[in-house]
Parts: sequence; C-alpha cells; structure tokens
Amino acid sequence: AVVSTQSTGDIAKCKVVVVDPMLGTGGSLNCALEVLREAGVEEVVFVNLFSCEEGLEMIQRRWPRLHTVTLHVDLMLDERRYIVPGVGDFGDRYYGTVE
Repeated sequence: AVVSTQSTGDIAKCKVVVVDPMLGTGGSLNCALEVLREAGVEEVVFVNLFSCEEGLEMIQRRWPRLHTVTLHVDLMLDERRYIVPGVGDFGDRYYGTVE
C-alpha cells in the first residue's frame, strides 16, 4: 500500500527505491509504481525478500524497465493469494498480530 505521496523536492529527478518484504499478486507494487509514474519518476528499483512467479510476471509485463532485487522466488500463490510455501503473513508476524 502507498503510505505517502508527499516528497520534499522534485521526486521526478530522483532514482526511487521501493522496499516491500513480499511480492504476491503484485497489486500493491503496481499501485505504488502508478503513483510514482504520475509524479514523473522514470527510474525505480524494487527490493524485497520474497516473491512469487505470478506476481513477478505481472509486474514485468506492466513495468518492463523496473529493476527488481529479490532474495527468493516461490512458485505460486494459494487460494487465499498467499505465497506458497512462503513465510506466512509478514505484516502479522512483524506487528505480532498472529493468533
């Protein structure tokens, strides 16, 4: 999700690094990239820990110039759209909201 679209200067002149722990469907990253494109940003690097092939393929089709660095690529998403085998819900683990 996009947390903020405010910047202290002309972001269009910057190389932007987008960091997200996981890339599943690619929806959140796609949204962030749309916001950056609207701001005039031309060069983006995406860095994350875990991706799945489905999400990477979608992002590469829509954003062929995006530079992506990922630690590990899992094969698929399950019926809940979670990365399989993955590490569970990163946000729940990070914020301690796992029941």
